[in-house]
Amino acid sequence: MTALSKKVLLDILERTLAAYVTTFLGLLIADGFDLTDVSALKAAAIASLPAALSVIKGAIGSRFGDTNSAAWLPGRGGGGKSGTKGGSRAGRQPRGG
Repeated sequence: MTALSKKVLLDILERTLAAYVTTFLGLLIADGFDLTDVSALKAAAIASLPAALSVIKGAIGSRFGDTNSAAWLPGRGGGGKSGTKGGSRAGRQPRGG
């Protein structure tokens, strides 16, 4: 596994975990904090759906968006497939004043 693919996988993992935690906590807050209730388990199961969609989104982003991350949009340095002929512009100074 290359360092780049490891970086992308960690990016997807972070986004997936964030999607799961925020959805789960949002559902718990909306339903109340009774963790002994079956509805909390339902909230956990429901929260896994956006997290699974986050994995799919990350896979698509790493393939067609910014190839250095799971983002759909090109990075600020132009690291996506729509970059310049000379390769990535990361690290270059912006033109103009």
